[in-house]
This record gives sequence, structure tokens and C-alpha cells, in this order.
Amino acid sequence: MPIIAHNGLPSYARLREEGMIVLPKEKADQQYIRELHIGLLNMMPDAALAATERQFFRLVGESNPIAQFYLHPFSLDALPRSDKAQAHIDHYYERFADLRQQGLDALIITGANVAGPNLADQPFWRPLIEVIDWAAEHVTSTLCSCLATHAVLEFRYGQRRVPQQEKTWGVFPHQVLDRHHPLVNDVNTRFDVPHSRWNQVSRRQFETAGLHVLVESEQAGVHLATSEDGFRFVFFQGHPEYDTVSLLKEYKRELGLWQAGKRDKPGFPANYLGRREQAILNEFAGRLQQGDTKSLADFPEDLVAGQIDNTWHDTAEGLVGNWMGLVYQLTNRERQLPFMDGIDPANPLGLY
Repeated sequence: MPIIAHNGLPSYARLREEGMIVLPKEKADQQYIRELHIGLLNMMPDAALAATERQFFRLVGESNPIAQFYLHPFSLDALPRSDKAQAHIDHYYERFADLRQQGLDALIITGANVAGPNLADQPFWRPLIEVIDWAAEHVTSTLCSCLATHAVLEFRYGQRRVPQQEKTWGVFPHQVLDRHHPLVNDVNTRFDVPHSRWNQVSRRQFETAGLHVLVESEQAGVHLATSEDGFRFVFFQGHPEYDTVSLLKEYKRELGLWQAGKRDKPGFPANYLGRREQAILNEFAGRLQQGDTKSLADFPEDLVAGQIDNTWHDTAEGLVGNWMGLVYQLTNRERQLPFMDGIDPANPLGLY
């Protein structure tokens, strides 16, 4: 169903060029189709800000409910931004105070890059808690991605993420553990998900908190879980929203940090690159090390990107489609209360 371009955000034009249905607001106003308003708290760093918009907009726009989707991106003032990124936010993003007053049907909270091991020491910690507290009371369902999942687990459930000696980085096979939950209805029982993180919340921690683990990987750990009611919070520890080349761009960034002496030489993301592509990148890294290349401007993305397989997007689309379908069914149409009459907010799906 269509996304509604209700402002001039450049991501709408990019998605339209990809073939997605994006309707101008004046045309949407002529149709008698129910609206869903979804907030996107985008905490990603400047370089990934617009790409993250498109990734989540794309997944929402590809979902199945018969609805018009209004996406409302916003960020947190406490996050440091370049002048260019701040201008983008000031011009196209909305203010949390306004969205709080208007109401949202659903909310997505992205991950973020942090400095130091403690989330509570991050400048965005208290503003993020304010958003989470509000969403818990006033939004039908909040989907948390990666670091946002870790923040909610620490703040609301007392489960702190655990640093890992090695980065969980790559594309990993996963298995559905609870096939009866509607979030995993009609998706593959085994599927891939990208991960990229130095910290982890274990299955034992999720379950100690009383949460429901739906999808797990033997190598990468828990990917999908829900709050104790089965729906108010949906937790992703992986990154199903990633584009095909997202991990490649992360590898390029890691090379840059290595070249600058800030990081050890990076390995390759697991289960992601073929031997030919690894050889091309190894040869480029060798040139960087020898000083033959002045910068990353010659990074051979064009030689590598076309050979990378995307083995996760269809399932990501199915999961987000199921999530949006449940939001559509359970949301009070006036967005004054999270659930319609007759629905038990403590067990809205009738599962637990």
C-alpha cells in the first residue's frame, strides 16, 4: 500500500524511482482509505541518516494492510550532528513534542553509534527514555532496532547488554522458535538476517525479563523477541532493514578507521562475500597499507556490490508486513488510546 509524501523529504523521490508507490498528499486526500501514522526515531549517524530513512520506509511501504502510510521521522537534539545533517533534520523532520500531541499508531526506533560501554552515559539516554516511556503508554506497538533494543532491555527490564570479544558481523541463519505468533505467520521457518554489533543481550536475559523470544541464531543469538504482552514492544537485535550493500559500506568505513590507526584491520562480514570479492578487497587493503592509495576514494564497490546476494529482504518484508497488519487491527482509529474496545491491552493477541 502507498506511502504518502506529505512533505518534501528527498527519500520519497528515491523510493518512487525504485518503483514504490508513493502518493502526493493531495491525491491521498481524495481517497477513502484508512491512514496509519508511523513515527521513525532516527538516531543513526549522519552518513547513514537518509539511507536508514529509506530502509525502514521501504519495509513499511511494502507491507500488506490496506492503508495509507504517513511516515513521521524525527530525531533527538542530544545527538551531535554535522551542519548538513542538522539542516536536513531541521527542514524535513518533525518534533517529538508535536508528534506526542498528534499521536502515532506505531513507532520505529533505530540503532545508533555510541562512544563508551555504558548506554546510560550517552547524551541521548534521557531523551530516549522519554520517548520510550511515552510510547509504552500511547502507541500500539514500538519496533526497536539493535541499540534501541538494548536500551529498552536495560531501562525497562534491568538487563544490560554484554560486550563481546569479537564483533557479530555478517549474515547469519536463523530459526523461528515460536511458529504460532502472528508476527512470524507465513514467513520461512529458517531465514537469514544481517547483524552488526559489539554487544549482545542473550536469550537467557530476554527470558529472565519475561519476554518472548521468537527467532534465534546459533551464531548470532536472539534476533526477534516481544514484550511480555506479545506486541507492545517488538525487538530486533539484527538489521533486517539493511540494503544489500550496507555491510559492504560498513566494511569500507572500518577500512577507513584502520587506515587512520583507530582500529585493527577488519575481517570480512561472515557469510556475505564470495572468494572473488574477498580477493578484490584484500588487494585493495594491501594497497592502502603500502600507501599506494591516498584515500578510500578508489574503494572498488562497483566490482563487488553486483555479486552480493540478498538473502534476507523477503522475510524482513514479511515480518514488518505482519507487524503493520497487527497495528492496523489493534489501533484505535482516533489514536487516543492504543487499543480498541474489547481488546485486553495486557494480552492483545490472545496468546499469553
